[in-house]
Amino acid sequence: MGSRAIKARVLELLRGQDLGPMRHELALLPPKDAVNALFPLICREEPSLRWRAITCMGEAVARLAEIEMEEARIVMRRFLWSLNDESGGIGWGVPEALAESMCHHPVLAKEYAHMLISYMREDGEEICQDGNYIEHPLLQRGVLWGMARLSGCRPELLREKGAGADIPPYLHTKDAETRASAIVACGNLYLTATEATLRQLALDSAPVTLYGEGKFQTTTVGELAQAALERMNE
Repeated sequence: MGSRAIKARVLELLRGQDLGPMRHELALLPPKDAVNALFPLICREEPSLRWRAITCMGEAVARLAEIEMEEARIVMRRFLWSLNDESGGIGWGVPEALAESMCHHPVLAKEYAHMLISYMREDGEEICQDGNYIEHPLLQRGVLWGMARLSGCRPELLREKGAGADIPPYLHTKDAETRASAIVACGNLYLTATEATLRQLALDSAPVTLYGEGKFQTTTVGELAQAALERMNE
């Protein structure tokens, strides 16, 4: 099957109804072909299509890493480049795809988690303090979703990398979905220093729809804050 036919088939699969059979059929494709077909889909405007592409991208990159680690690193660097101003692009869906890939492969997580964290950090005075702070609100939303995802699958790694100091400021951002993801991450990482803020946010009735585990969850910022508090006090 040629690359054009593969891309058409992948698009058809992602527009299907059931994520399970879709993932099974994508797993039958050579991982490099799957990655190439999914790349233009992680930035699509249709939420269902975009999030399914992000889910499948993470799995495809992990499969690629098991076969050709250097090829998987090239994909990860391609993600990073697309978030660079010099790339000429914007990088929609990239922080989420980075996180999803790292959740599925421990070596990729160890090598690239610091880069996703760096998008929450300003440059420091020391040579080693290289931040890549992202100002765009929608990209910030993607970065914090990535933190929420990684805090669920690789919490110890995020703690080791010091992400616990970078997430709490986003509890105060204007964007409700970014606040929501920051709340989830704080709960998963047991950041007890945020409890007072979370108690305030428990009164926040802003509606949000978050994606996870292959489905959308509609809730409120307040309900997520209450859940995070309960998790910390288990």
